[in-house]
Amino acid sequence: MQKKLTGLQRDVLSLYRACLRQVRLKPVDTRDNFRNFAREEFHKHINLNKKDFDTIEHLLRVGRRKLEVYSMEGIKNISR
Repeated sequence: MQKKLTGLQRDVLSLYRACLRQVRLKPVDTRDNFRNFAREEFHKHINLNKKDFDTIEHLLRVGRRKLEVYSMEGIKNISR
């Protein structure tokens, strides 16, 4: 039986999926850079306590703003 996700967990997954969908709109030669960036950003916080709601909500807001910026047509590549 599958576990039910909390609203916050659904929000995090939704943001991650949105990031991956956005990658498909970037130039083919730079898609790996965007995909790797998204994975690294989420992986940085993988050990965050699921009950730390304030931090998770803050990271969601930051992540949505970053996605909005990186979704702009003029952004063709990303690097670390």
